Amino acid sequence: MHRPSAALGTALLIATALSLAGCSTPAQDTPATASAAAATAGSANQADVEFAQMMIVHHQGALDMARLAAGRAGSPKVAELARRIEAAQQPEIETMTGWLDQWGAEPLAEAGAMPGMDHGSMTDTDAGGMASDADMRRLAEASGPQFDAAFLDLMTVHHQGAVAMAQTEVEDGRNGAAVDLARRVIADQTAEIELMGQLLASD
Repeated sequence: MHRPSAALGTALLIATALSLAGCSTPAQDTPATASAAAATAGSANQADVEFAQMMIVHHQGALDMARLAAGRAGSPKVAELARRIEAAQQPEIETMTGWLDQWGAEPLAEAGAMPGMDHGSMTDTDAGGMASDADMRRLAEASGPQFDAAFLDLMTVHHQGAVAMAQTEVEDGRNGAAVDLARRVIADQTAEIELMGQLLASD
């Protein structure tokens, strides 16, 4: 009886090892690799955290105005703009809320500026572009062309505030996804500011 050669034995061992490797389940992340992945996903500085916290509040203000357009807007173009704003900004709120959770930070408890922030009070019309309570009451009571003019005026100022906040994030932020969102806010809302200027001029 012939004994298998050393080369054949080695080949059989390699084939067996490859077969076992193909049937094995993927290795689980070790605590070290899982920790590194979490750190990468949650890499954010204070500017990123403040951007997400304040922009969530800011977007909610835009949604509050946009939702008033249903049944009140006189122009179909204004109504469509309001729908577009809502469709864009609600998912962004959800995204930023998820970031804060990953970063171990909380959304703002109420619409007010955090101590030491540059954005100012979020309850004043000229600070961050947020409409005042009085502005919102007037908007809620308006309809037709009167609503359209008030909506476009308030949303223009609101967008300008969002663009300024986003520019700060682009300059000071570290998290790539947050900075990318800030750049998108600048591009999208600058375009909408131009559109709202055209709509106001056409009235």
